[in-house]
Amino acid sequence: IELKSQELGIDIGPDREVLGRVVDRVKDLESHGYTFEAADASFELLLRAEISGAKLHFFTVDEWSTTVDKSANGVVTSRASVKITARGKSYEATGTGNGPVNAIDRALRTGLESIYPELAVLELTDYKVRILENTGNTSARTRVLIESGDGAQIWGTVGVSDNIIDASWEALRESVEFKLSQT
Repeated sequence: IELKSQELGIDIGPDREVLGRVVDRVKDLESHGYTFEAADASFELLLRAEISGAKLHFFTVDEWSTTVDKSANGVVTSRASVKITARGKSYEATGTGNGPVNAIDRALRTGLESIYPELAVLELTDYKVRILENTGNTSARTRVLIESGDGAQIWGTVGVSDNIIDASWEALRESVEFKLSQT
């Protein structure tokens, strides 16, 4: 963890208690399927939260939903809507995409770009899914790793859930939070 914190330019300082909390938190998350080797931004957000005692707070997600439809002519369309609160105001936004994750990404950024114009350059560059534990039938614990960029840097985030879209949402949300933390 010391090497990672030096690479990130974050000073943990001499406080062994903070270091212990970080190690305990990472171990706990890894026992639930998280990994931080390819999720440097998720790790940095975790580290900042443990050092300050609070998560960064740019927006609150009140609700999100997504649908996927296939028309009679075979066209598949994904739509998403989000309700968010940022800077004391509520926003609703929708997005369409080539899949539910792309639609959620567009809806989230559409809702936030009027407040945070720096999100206009944010781009999802890679998306990886790993099934961690098959619980039978079609349900499984899923890890999603997302790589995002803004033209100047690239970073990774991770989400874990029993629902692939929820895991994707978690990783997308952290990607946006990380971008906002850099400005």
